[in-house]
Amino acid sequence: MSGPGAQGVPGPRGTGPDAVGSDAAEPDAAGRDEAGPQDGGGVGAGRRDRKARRTREAMAAAALRLTLAHGFAALAVEDVTDAADVSRRTFSRHFGSREDAVLDCLRADFARINEALAARPAAESPVAAYRAAVAAWLHDPDPEHPAWHRRPGMRDLFVLIDEEPALTAAFRRISVAEEERSIRLVAARLGLHPETDLRPAVAVGLGVAALHAATRTWVRDPAGDLPTLLDRAFDLAAAEPPS
Repeated sequence: MSGPGAQGVPGPRGTGPDAVGSDAAEPDAAGRDEAGPQDGGGVGAGRRDRKARRTREAMAAAALRLTLAHGFAALAVEDVTDAADVSRRTFSRHFGSREDAVLDCLRADFARINEALAARPAAESPVAAYRAAVAAWLHDPDPEHPAWHRRPGMRDLFVLIDEEPALTAAFRRISVAEEERSIRLVAARLGLHPETDLRPAVAVGLGVAALHAATRTWVRDPAGDLPTLLDRAFDLAAAEPPS
């Protein structure tokens, strides 16, 4: 399946699991992308963090671009590392699998929603806070991290997640991990225990259900507008279930 932005993408090296190889760290023969001398904290640490983040984003972008252009079965780790100009060891330091790299943009989006949730006023109800956090992510003007409806290839990616079992499982794992973080954030807001009190999990579950329901409809309806669908989904979550 081809996706937007797939032009000029290098072809795959191989297909199937054998194209992936071991995820164990390998020597970096070329010496590419390795950090320089380890300086102390402060400015040096911040610089290394920014470099690591840029490297991770470059690998994730390459993995997604290659998958949309050639399909997930054809994706080889070596294609990703070549496209991002990094070593196999660097890939293994950031990602445990091909699917983790392909879906890293979604993990980052869920993390941004949680960052916005953590910043919401304490007086807001949990569901209202989650809705506002999703809206903050949805309308964030940052051109480097646009929401799904403003990012080429996202509909195709969600279709692939439905079709490819490995991507389905990885997406589920990523979603659950970020949902757990949301629950802990809401529990802290309410002064409740995240493991033994139902209220944080129920509140977050409503918000997550609205997000996933709106996204599902947006992916399947080419005329759908994601912001409108999200508003409708959150309205339904706040109302009585339809009879």
